[in-house]
Amino acid sequence: MLELDLQRATQAAAPGDSEFRRWCELALRQRTADSELTIRLVDEPEGRELNATWRHKDYATNVLSFPADVPEGPGGIALLDIPLLGDLVICVPVVMREAAEQGKPLQAHWAHLVIHGCLHLLGYDHQEDAEAEEMEDLERLLLAELGHSDPYADEASADH
Repeated sequence: MLELDLQRATQAAAPGDSEFRRWCELALRQRTADSELTIRLVDEPEGRELNATWRHKDYATNVLSFPADVPEGPGGIALLDIPLLGDLVICVPVVMREAAEQGKPLQAHWAHLVIHGCLHLLGYDHQEDAEAEEMEDLERLLLAELGHSDPYADEASADH
């Protein structure tokens, strides 16, 4: 079961609660334990402040993922079956601007960023090429299930 705390700290238009729930459930379905997470929708000043504080980058970014600090059990083994996954912060104006600039359907871009953030909460990353390929392949698969095209298609064609 998913417990989703959706915080709307912006007046900007964003998808409905049921859409956020659907995207999170899709991204988290590989997890057998219950899941709890918060998604906070923000404007650029809050997004910029959080990005500057936590990533030392002085601009608002589309999504920030804050995995829960999972306590360790005996022998230093993480207690992975606790439900709390962490928080996502999504900067609504950035999402809207990126979708327009990249010529992507707004709903598809929202779905991609929520899925991307949830995968980070599950431990996926894209710092190394192999990790990035695994994460992007999963994103493509999940977005295709929603009927959305490959969010990385333009990047792939630009690389060749």
